[in-house]
Amino acid sequence: VVAPWVADLQLLVRSAEPGTVTLALPILPRQVHVGGVLCGQALMAAADTAMILAIASQLGGFRPMTTVQLQTSFLRPIPGSRTEPAGEATVIGRVLRLGKNLVFGEIEVLDAGGKLAAHATTTYALL
Repeated sequence: VVAPWVADLQLLVRSAEPGTVTLALPILPRQVHVGGVLCGQALMAAADTAMILAIASQLGGFRPMTTVQLQTSFLRPIPGSRTEPAGEATVIGRVLRLGKNLVFGEIEVLDAGGKLAAHATTTYALL
């Protein structure tokens, strides 16, 4: 149910339970910008995807939805390489409140050392 360019992130599900999903985001050369760090666009796409999966896990299956709001704070850069893979970041999506029409959640992105690199809050509309 994701766009081909999101599938190209090569996200891996590390764990899933109702309302919480943990993904691995490989730090690949094509996702690293000239500053030598993982680009924010890749992080936000991974965060959005983690929340879609967390919501689906809470609902017991996928249901059409759309992102209403995704507020991201980048707290520290995640180093990468433009020539070879450089480990992975961890993306944890959690449902905070599942309403009839709206879902609220948060996402943490951890660097390879387990330090918080980005934090996002989200709102989704169930269609």
